[in-house]
Amino acid sequence: MPPAPRPTVLVAALLLATTTGCSLLAAPTTGTPGGPAPVPPKQVVLAAAQALDDAGSARIDVVREGPDGRRTASGSLVWGAADEAALTVTDELGSGRLTVKDGVLDLVYQDGAAKHAERSTAESVDPGAGAGPGGFAGGWTSTLITGPGSRAYAVAQGVTLGSLGAEQLAGTTVAHYRGSVPVAELFGSDKELSPQRRAATLDWYQRRGVTAIGYDVWVGPGKQLLRLRETVRGSAGTTVTTTDVSVSGAADPAPPAGG
Repeated sequence: MPPAPRPTVLVAALLLATTTGCSLLAAPTTGTPGGPAPVPPKQVVLAAAQALDDAGSARIDVVREGPDGRRTASGSLVWGAADEAALTVTDELGSGRLTVKDGVLDLVYQDGAAKHAERSTAESVDPGAGAGPGGFAGGWTSTLITGPGSRAYAVAQGVTLGSLGAEQLAGTTVAHYRGSVPVAELFGSDKELSPQRRAATLDWYQRRGVTAIGYDVWVGPGKQLLRLRETVRGSAGTTVTTTDVSVSGAADPAPPAGG
């Protein structure tokens, strides 16, 4: 997915909203007489995606749970001039170390088994991948090596998000947004996919009875993207993938109660 563009007008508008005394995290669902209008969820998520993209690196902690079991991954991602990753992963084959450097993926398990792939065929290192290196295996590996800012940007652009209001996450007041999108619409408009990869991806979801994918996004003070969640419901059950994001640097002070 392409990195988020730099919407300077959008960021300026968001900064104006925060400096006029209205909290992005506690914006009311209806306008308050005499007060600034609430900021649409799409704009908040786009601004958070841009801020993370500008940071250039992050630590991610990912958990996927579903009918096929539980997978985890933790480590660092770097993007920009050079995309790199160093992650500890656990899946059906055990524990291993996934690294990305110069467009090359290496996954080495503790028992010595190793898998190697180019970035364009990242899905081939997934334990559930088929014989074809260009196929789709559920997006687990692609999720691990794609910057969360780029993923949030794609969600903001492709999913109609609604606000669930403010809630607590790790002791911080954050904004929670949710939406869903039909699979055909989401991947049918992805110009980064080749026709062959698009067909393989749509076929993977169709064979599992998945018609839509749900997304949740949590944004904290200072336009911090803190968590992304993807929910896939199909004939075999529900699979939920949660990515927690942390970056260096202190967050802006939490807004006062009442906005």
